[in-house]
Amino acid sequence: MAEKLKVLILNGSPRANGNTSIAVRELQKVLEENNVEAETIQIGKEAIRGCVACGYCGEHGKCVFKDAVNEIAPKFEAADGLVIASPVYYGSANATLIACLDRLFFSTHFDKTMKVGASIACARRAGTTATFDELNKYFTISNMPVVSSQYWNNIHGMNPGDAEQDGEGKQTMRTLARNMVFLMKSIALGKEKFGLPEKEEWIGTHFIR
Repeated sequence: MAEKLKVLILNGSPRANGNTSIAVRELQKVLEENNVEAETIQIGKEAIRGCVACGYCGEHGKCVFKDAVNEIAPKFEAADGLVIASPVYYGSANATLIACLDRLFFSTHFDKTMKVGASIACARRAGTTATFDELNKYFTISNMPVVSSQYWNNIHGMNPGDAEQDGEGKQTMRTLARNMVFLMKSIALGKEKFGLPEKEEWIGTHFIR
């Protein structure tokens, strides 16, 4: 492993110093302690619209809308791992983050196989596991291994700064980071020795009679 491992972190909160950021900082600190290059991009306040199914990306390999999505895409391609973090709004992830992820994953044509994915959800009380499951779907449709921790990757707090008191949540983030480092290093070694898994030609089954 000659090159330094890289992780891209997308923070879907509109608050740069909110509770989601506390979770992200806890994780990023451990990544960097383990010699992993980590970059966090705050996208919660960006003006990111949803996909309009125009088909432009199918021909050009990038989205028709010139916004943060196309700026993030090359960073995602260069990364060994992706972390997506979101506050919980109405039992779901921030809509800005979802719009970004829909277009990012759909418009980019590079192979995401064995890039490592991790998701984080932050809430006052409920909705974290539903949001956690929602975010993980981007990884599991893209041949990306999902990193686990000692508990679901959740942290809790209402007012900005409250999550600092969630000792278990912060520990879950640190454990998540260590597991992510181990998995990325293991995959890097596996790729050197065995290469990526063999792929079959895609079979598209459409449920239309």
